[in-house]
Order: sequence, then C-alpha cells, then structure tokens
Amino acid sequence: MELGGVDQLVKVAHLRLCYSRAFFLSAYPRESQEMVFDAHARAFAHLGGIPRRGIYDNMKTAIDAIFLGKERRYNRRFLAMCNHYLIEPTACTPASGWEKGQVENQVGTVRGWLFAPKLRFADLPALNAWLATRCTELAQRSHPDPPDRTVDELWQEERAQLQPMLPAFDGFHERICRVTSTALVHFERNRYSVECAYAGRTVALRAYATHIVIVADSVVVGEHERQFGRYKTA
Repeated sequence: MELGGVDQLVKVAHLRLCYSRAFFLSAYPRESQEMVFDAHARAFAHLGGIPRRGIYDNMKTAIDAIFLGKERRYNRRFLAMCNHYLIEPTACTPASGWEKGQVENQVGTVRGWLFAPKLRFADLPALNAWLATRCTELAQRSHPDPPDRTVDELWQEERAQLQPMLPAFDGFHERICRVTSTALVHFERNRYSVECAYAGRTVALRAYATHIVIVADSVVVGEHERQFGRYKTA
C-alpha cells in the first residue's frame, strides 16, 4: 500500500452480514482496540443498521481469555461496546474459520478484488472513502445463493431485520499520564500539548482511531489529530 508516496502496512477491518453477504472494509495504521470500535461504527452506518449477534474471531482486542468450548472472558471495553449496540457476541472455536460467516474465505477474494495491483492514495481517509464506494459497487454482483439475485437485493431485505442505528459508541482507549513541565503528554513516542495550567498534573489521555483527547477533572484540556509516526509534537 502506498500512502502519500510512501509504502505503508495497513490493517483492514472486515465486517460482513451473513444473509446478504454485504460487507464493509475500513483501513487503519494498526490493529488496536480503538480501531475495532471505529470500524464497528463505520460499518453499521454503511450497512444501515446494527445486527443482534456478532461472530468474532478470538482477537486480543476483544477477548482476554479462552476457555473450553465457546466460553470466553471478553475484554471489559469490548463488552461495553457490545452492550451499547445491544449485540450478543459469539466467539469462534480456535482454528475454525468456517464459523465466521464466510469472512475467512472472502478475505482472499477481496484482496484480489481491491488490493491488487498495489493501491496508491494521498492518505488514509482517501483510501477509506474509496473502499466504502467499492463496497457499495460490489453489492451489485450476483449473490452465490440464489445466483439470480444480487447481493444488494438481499441486503435491502436484511436491513429491515437489523436494529435501528444508535449514536456511535465512545470508542477510546484510555491511559493515565503525567503532564511534563513543558505542558506535553507522551503517548506512543509522540507528544501532545495541553493547557499550561496542567503542567505537572495527572491527566487521562483518550486515544481514538483518528484523534487524541486529553481530560483532567472532567474537562478537555487538549485535543489533537492522532499522530502515527515517531517523535512528533502536536
């Protein structure tokens, strides 16, 4: 993948409706929990509703511990997201890709449809805008079962069964940090400024997929576009 003239590795979230096989893709610089939250919000907006049940791989951003059978200990924040959207999470059996609503097989297919030859975009938002458009366009293809109907036709039927849209989950990853004497907070080898009055104090840094919010005493004392390089100051 080439973004802004530089080769970069991106992670692509893939969410799919089982009945219609309509799907949504969203790319991120890394695979972290706040990216998972953002992908759900974007996917539900694109797909036109919220499913009542979600089938998930045993990803570390969602599951803290795997027990026998289907029993799992879900991450507290991931479970909060599911409760917000009223989704019943169901975990796949390890090494059982067929349980994920055909997503496992489609990953290779989508890679051929959309990611070959190498894509080139100015930045990540431009890539994600293109991916959303292509997901809509690909819904016009024939459905594998029944082949005389399109994915889009079945998608319209399935949308009527989805839960109505809700406000997006406040999907951040929080870390407690101490502000330096120069009114900066360090996070992932980058620095974010806060109001000078908070120098030397402890604050909560909330990392979202696209931005950083810094809170002290329930007041926002800094808000910045998230940096994904190193040693940058915002």
